[in-house]
This record gives sequence, structure tokens and C-alpha cells, in this order.
Amino acid sequence: MSDVILRLALPSPLRRLFDYRATAAMARQPLTPGMRIRVPFGRREMIGILVEVCATSEVPADKLKPAIALLDPTSPLPPALLKLCLWTAQYYQHSLGDTLSWALPVLLRQGEAAEIRQERFWQVTADARLDDPRIARAPRQREALQTLSQHPHGVAHSLLSKLGLNKDSLDLLLAKELVQLEVRRQRPATRHEHWLAQPELPLNDEQRAAFEAVRSGFGSFHAFLLAGVTGSGKTEVYLQLIRETLEAGKQALVLIPEINLGPQTLARFEQRFNARIALLHSAVNDRERLDAWLAARDGEADIIIGTRSALFTPMKNPGLIIIDEEHDGSYKQQEGLRYHARDLALVRAHQENVPILLGSATPSLESLHNAHTGRYGLLRMNHRAGGAKQPRFLRLDVRSRPLDSGISGPLQQAIGKTLDAGQQVLVFLNRRGFAPTLLCHDCGWMSGCPRCDARMTVHQRSGVLRCHHCGYDERLPLRCPKCAHVDLRPVGAGTERAEERLKVLFPDFPVLRVDRDSTSRKDAMHNLFTTIQRGQPSILVGTQMLAKGHHFPRVTLVAILDADGGLFSGDFRASERMAQLIVQVAGRAGRAEEPGKVIVQTHLAEHPLLVQLTEEGYFAFAEQALSERRGAGLPPFAHLALLRAEAHKPGQAEGFLDEACSAAERLLAEQGGQGIELLGPVPAPMERRAGRFRAQLLLQASARAPLHRLISAWLLELEQMPSGRQVRWSLDVDPVDLY
Repeated sequence: MSDVILRLALPSPLRRLFDYRATAAMARQPLTPGMRIRVPFGRREMIGILVEVCATSEVPADKLKPAIALLDPTSPLPPALLKLCLWTAQYYQHSLGDTLSWALPVLLRQGEAAEIRQERFWQVTADARLDDPRIARAPRQREALQTLSQHPHGVAHSLLSKLGLNKDSLDLLLAKELVQLEVRRQRPATRHEHWLAQPELPLNDEQRAAFEAVRSGFGSFHAFLLAGVTGSGKTEVYLQLIRETLEAGKQALVLIPEINLGPQTLARFEQRFNARIALLHSAVNDRERLDAWLAARDGEADIIIGTRSALFTPMKNPGLIIIDEEHDGSYKQQEGLRYHARDLALVRAHQENVPILLGSATPSLESLHNAHTGRYGLLRMNHRAGGAKQPRFLRLDVRSRPLDSGISGPLQQAIGKTLDAGQQVLVFLNRRGFAPTLLCHDCGWMSGCPRCDARMTVHQRSGVLRCHHCGYDERLPLRCPKCAHVDLRPVGAGTERAEERLKVLFPDFPVLRVDRDSTSRKDAMHNLFTTIQRGQPSILVGTQMLAKGHHFPRVTLVAILDADGGLFSGDFRASERMAQLIVQVAGRAGRAEEPGKVIVQTHLAEHPLLVQLTEEGYFAFAEQALSERRGAGLPPFAHLALLRAEAHKPGQAEGFLDEACSAAERLLAEQGGQGIELLGPVPAPMERRAGRFRAQLLLQASARAPLHRLISAWLLELEQMPSGRQVRWSLDVDPVDLY
């Protein structure tokens, strides 16, 4: 019997490793961490990742199950990526097996071979002749043979249709041994002699200073924050730094916040570089994602572009990491492994000893604080590239003014003037759908979600009421469910309603809506932006999808229909998000020769935050907000962890959290933990969501180390609590949303 013990991380929420006995055949092979091994687990089989090989186990020998199969001759996980996953699991207090599962492409989790896909190639045989009598009366076969003979290295099966080759004809030629079918590993694209496919743009003084600062840090870990106003040319700095990276024989990883930015980013990089570019995000199919992952690992991809999950892409020769729009909340994973890709990218850059550049026109307060304390090098770009001017802000007080689907009279006039001048208008409203709720004018009934403490949104075009929190929907009622009267009125405005009204107000101009509903179909986003880029006078109506990284040179007026949403939220980060959103949306205006104007509709035109933001700019707001955070002892001057719980019955979640709070208080007393506060338990801001009752307990600490020491011991107790089995609970380290 083999005494080789395999210690595996399995894709399960259990924060522990599992021991299995290696078979005799496995024990004879070199076993290295990162290999995938199929093992029995309960009544099913799972694929685990080998963490270490041991000679002994705490599990009795007669209880040790033998592993089933070793799936890899060598580890598909490079040591650097395995090290990053170990750090991630420890910091975010998450199961290592589940962390590794998040890091691996889906097909590797399912047991697929860690190899670039095999491709079938059709090729003529050495003795094949066009005058072969067997095809004298078969013109299609003769044509196919002639086409194949023009490709001495063969034709990939996937390209048959492009060459007009018929599979049936090839099968007949194969039976006559005039062609042969080979299975080959896809060849990686060869590197071009010159990296640049088009000339670089000249850098202005601010761009040049930023470029030189980052380039001077090549070859070792340095973190930089590039705080450049919208339109200042941050992307050109990225591109020229990537060219330097490629010329040094290294790879570059570029993270972007949204899938919708992927195609335009890829197009820009493909236009600039003769490079092998891999694109990774959730819209890429599993096979393409695995091929891109493996190409990056083997050094066959020069530039890797992706959303937050692309952070876990291995690189053979890492040289540079860039995080675009580093402030964006979508870098934080909100379920399962709740990691923050920006923060984790800094850890990876440090582990792999490469520079990292965080870029944003509206940096997060955490990043600004790190720059002020010297952890990051701060690079400022205060002027727009090409001499374009910053847009001019106008706060439009809409108190006592009639609003037509959320649009005031003065705003309508400004839109009309802009369109008549041959320019484009962007109307921003961060609420999709037709209206936020439906109201009965007779009895006051409002369309509430039966599963959430939230109103259901009216979607007029599809004729449904839909909850944007849990996805529940139902047909629009013809009568009030409460009093049976028919006077049902949509209250408030969403993007659908604004679009509908603008089409009536400006019938001679196209109105293009950009939100999750209008871009859900394949290529819809691309088609919309192609229309916008033609530059014809038009109105763009959309949500925050329009605010991120897009270049609309003909937009000279940005209208923000409702700027008051983040002024009185219970979340301490709401004002920061609101300021970032306003500045990012405003940054779409006046990016070319024509000056831009931003009209902000508000009922609170004299609110200090709006006044400061529109008159002094984002960085003045940020300094004020940092001062307030310091006084209140909030991040980045404190560290948070949030224990969430939810249950089907009222009171169950609070009961578990009460018990958890008592355990934490006892551990604090034992550890002598100073500077840690327990806030709660309290119901979540939205107590009922998707049919579950939710509550939360917040831990706030002045220092990170004592907080993590407490959490490590605390979670061991939480996992053993009987009340924990009746609820669904999770721990979020460094939460960004307290909902």
C-alpha cells in the first residue's frame, strides 16, 4: 500500500484541505503542487488541486480514500499563480479550493486537458494528381483537390467554408487516399518584426512626465497612480508603456472595468500593435478563454486584456500591470470569493516584482490616500490632450419647475440649440426602465416586489413590472390589484421614458438609448457606438454604461437629469460614487475642438458637495471627503469586515449574528484586541431580498493585523455553530457596499 498522502484543495466552501492516498501508479510519478487530481467526495467525484505531498495524515489509514486519477503530467498552475491564490484565500478568509476554482478557467475545473486546442488540417497526399481517373467525373472533388493543392501546409477545418470547400467532397477524397486529415496543435501567431502597426502620438509634457516616471520603475515593483482628467490622454501613456514592455520581451496585463469596453479596447490595441493579444472576460466562451489563458501562461500572448477575473491569468514573462478606471466598483467581486481585483493586482505586482499603474480621472479615496502617504507614486495630468478645454458646469435648479419626463424647459432649449448646431447630446439618467414604480391614483397602491423590500420598475416596451434586485417580473396590470380602478400611473422617469419623450420633442434627430436592456443582444453595443461615432446630430440617453472610458468627439452637451441620488444615502461611500459618476459623465463632453457644457439638474443646487464639485473639481471634493473620513474613523483610515446572513424566516439571521457577536466579544477579550468595534447586528438596508430576510454585523478596526487575527479564530467558531446551518452566511473583507 502506498504511504504517499496527497493533500488537496477541493472546490468547496469548507476552509480546510483534504487528504487522499496516492495510488501506486501516482506515487511513481513526480508530484508537484498545482496538479489536478480526480478524487471521490461523498457520493460524487471532484477535481482537486494538489497543495502538498505528505508521508503522514491525521486521518486514520483505514479511512483514507484512494485518489482516482492524476489529470496532469505537469502542473498547469505556475508557482506564481498558486502563490497568489494562497495569499488571496488567506487574506479574504476564503476556502483555498474555492479560490483556486475561481482562478482556473471553467474547462480546467471540469477536467479538460491543459493544452491549446487541437485543430484538424486537410492536406493533399504526396501522390495525389488532378488527372486521377477516379475523380475525372467528379468536378467538385477535383475543384476541392485543386484548392487544397494551393495550400501545401494544409487547410484548417474551421476555414473550409471560407475557401468554398465542401466537407462531403473532402470525405470522398479521403476515402480515395488523395487527401489526408491531420490533428495538430494550433500554432501560436508569430511575432512581427516591428511591434508598432501605426505611429505613436506625440506626448505632451504631462504625458511625457508620467511615461518616464513609470518607465524608470521597469524591472522591479513600483506602484503609480495616474490621476488624469477625462480626455488627458491616459490611454496613450498606457500604449507607449506597453510598447516599452514588449520591446523588453515582457508581457503586459491590462484590466478594464466592464465587458462592454473590451471590444473597443481590443480594437485600439490591435490598431496600434503587431502583437498577440488575448481577451478574457465572461462573454468569451469557455474554449476561447482556456486557449487565451494557456497562451498567456506559455508566453504566446503578448498583451492580456480582461475584466476583474483576468487578474488570475498566468504570465510567463510578466512586465507590467495596468488597471484602467481603478476607482470602478465593478473590480470588487460581490459573491463567492469577494476579492477586489485592484487591490489583489497590487499584491500580484509585488510578488512578481513588476510595476503597476492605476489610472483614473476620479481616483478612489483609498488610492489617493495611498499616494499621499507615499505608497504610490502620484502622477497628475491636469490638462486635456490636444488643447481641448474642460467642460463648463451649470447647476440647474429645478425646484418649482415643471418636469416633462424628468426634462426641464431650459434643458430642452439647450438640447435643441446643440442639435441645431450639428452636435450631439448625452442625457444621463442612472435608472433603466420606463419609470421607477407604478402608482394607483385612486388608492395610492404602489408596485412592490413580492420577494424584496423594493418597488418594481415599469418596463413599458416589454409590458412588464420588473424588480432590478431579484429579477422577478410580471405583466403590467390593467387594473389596480388593491382597488380594481384603472387609473395606474408610472411615477418618475427611467431611460425608456426619457428616450420616448425626447423622440417626441426632437422628432428630426435620432435618439439612441444605451443601457443594459438595449445592449443585451449580441453586437448591439457595437452597432450603437458605430452609429454614434458617425458624428451625426443625435441624442444619447443612457445609464452609467455611457460614463466609462468612451470617446464621443461630437458630444458637446451632457445633461444629468437627477444629481441628488447620492447626497443623503446611508452608505458613507455614496457621495464619493456620486461625485465620480458626475465627473466621469461630464468628461464625455467637449473632447474635441468644440467646448463642452454640462447641465446638472438638481433640487439642491446650493448643496455644498455639488457646489464644490462643479466649481472646484473632483480633487477638491476628494480632499474634503478624506478629511471627513479621517475625522469619522472610516476607510481608508480604518479597516472593515462585514458578516452577512440571510434566512427564509424572520429573526433567524439576527439570531445567528447575535451568537456570532457574542463569540467575537469573547475572542476580543481573550486576545486583548484593541481598536476593534462591533457594530450590530442590524437588519440590512434592504431587509428582504429575493425572498430572504437579511441582517449584518460590521467589524471596524483601526489596524488591519488585529482584525485579521480576530477573524481567523472567529470563523473557526462560526463554522461550528448549529445556528449557522439554518442560515446562509458570508464574510466580506474590505467591503465596498454596506447593503
